Amino acid sequence: MLQKHSTPGRSSTLNTNHRCMPVVEVNLPDELLVEFEQLVDEEFLSEEQAVEELLSMGMDAYGAPVDDESAVQSDFVESAQNNLFDTAGDPGGLDDDVL
Repeated sequence: MLQKHSTPGRSSTLNTNHRCMPVVEVNLPDELLVEFEQLVDEEFLSEEQAVEELLSMGMDAYGAPVDDESAVQSDFVESAQNNLFDTAGDPGGLDDDVL
């Protein structure tokens, strides 16, 4: 849900509230808020979609790293495989385990 707060002579705030997403507040001057609303009317189905896409484009432009879940999982698997050792060549015997 997108909420707009406006005070004459002050910046406007857009606030998105969604169950799966964190709350984001963006302060926009009135001129930018008008441009944003026009862009929403022309390009997007809803204000929520516009906010989502514009924020993601901004993160891409800023170069914010995005965790790729498959990359994180493959790093975990690779790390676990590196921790394994080969016992086929020398399985060792009970006599080798001396304290």
